[in-house]
Amino acid sequence: MTTAINIEDLRAQARRRLPRVVFDYLDGGAESEVTLRRNRSSFTNIVLTPRILKGGSVDLTLELFGETYSKPFFIGPTGLNGLYWPQGDLHLAAAAERAGVGFTVSTASNTTLEEIARRSKGPLWFQLYPWGKGAFADALIDRAQAAGYSALVLTVDSLVGGKRERDLRHGFAHEIRIGPRTVLDGLLHPAWLTSVWLGPHRPRLENLLDFVGNSASDRELAEFTRSQRNPEFSWGDVRRIREKWKGPLLIKGIMCPEDAIDAQRAGVDGIVVSNHGGRQLDGAPATIDVLADIIAALDRKFPVLLDGGIRRGSDIVKALALGAKGILLGRAPLYGLAAQGEAGVSRALSILEEEMKRTMTFVGARSVSAVSDFNVEIRR
Repeated sequence: MTTAINIEDLRAQARRRLPRVVFDYLDGGAESEVTLRRNRSSFTNIVLTPRILKGGSVDLTLELFGETYSKPFFIGPTGLNGLYWPQGDLHLAAAAERAGVGFTVSTASNTTLEEIARRSKGPLWFQLYPWGKGAFADALIDRAQAAGYSALVLTVDSLVGGKRERDLRHGFAHEIRIGPRTVLDGLLHPAWLTSVWLGPHRPRLENLLDFVGNSASDRELAEFTRSQRNPEFSWGDVRRIREKWKGPLLIKGIMCPEDAIDAQRAGVDGIVVSNHGGRQLDGAPATIDVLADIIAALDRKFPVLLDGGIRRGSDIVKALALGAKGILLGRAPLYGLAAQGEAGVSRALSILEEEMKRTMTFVGARSVSAVSDFNVEIRR
């Protein structure tokens, strides 16, 4: 397979290897996908200012919550990764460990959070969907604390499901419904069919088996996730989780200064500016467009991370220049996973690292802390 030069190359390779239903689940967004496209296009409005003759090598080290990371980006939480490659979560964790970056394990992972923790020596965070009643969250929090996860990421922008029209056309809702078109598509992608669908590690929502039983079918597990959506979740619930979780707590899904202030008042330790990759509310702004206003409303030392639309190392530098402490990666490492497995994830991370170093050299920033807003200009 030709070596990928950029993340778009990995996306193209993933598209060739995956059946359409699986690729569309990975690649798609809500409704008309305006926000999905906006997450990317808004980065083009940010202009980097070259600074010359600054000297020295580039250091990407990040200090956050008392831990040291070799780069200022993490693999963010994504579910159903076993659909792209057998035991996909384990390969993501292994690639992250090797690169010295954090990996955030999703509630909807296809390997249990305990097994991932046993097999990875890298820094791990756990992402919690606040589904169902308090007992659901409490059980997963207890498991994550017992397994040694260092931070909890609470995703709050999926209390109702987004209208993902690509998935609706395929009849996909956390399960693949088998019909003639799906069968034909699988046969046209034999590498995926034999390794994933017919292989020994067919993906299931393993963290949920304690709630529905080990014998639950794919359909029963999918129905459980749909039935557990919790639109009544509130700031009071956040404060209750804050009291229960003993480590750093972040809220993911903040998109305005008012909610960021409320999050800080609720006692969380950081936020992730996120619109769920354009998969929830279509018509929402790009995350990079609201970042500066959110940061301006908060204490300067309060960690603000960002996700959404990152495809280049220069995108990461732009976000850091506008005040982000770090980045959560969503689709970029998943394109690598779907294209080449663990090697593809490693390639995605190395592409972003190389592009970051090159960009930082051009703008005269020799460390993550040296990237500041004098390096960028926003043009509309």
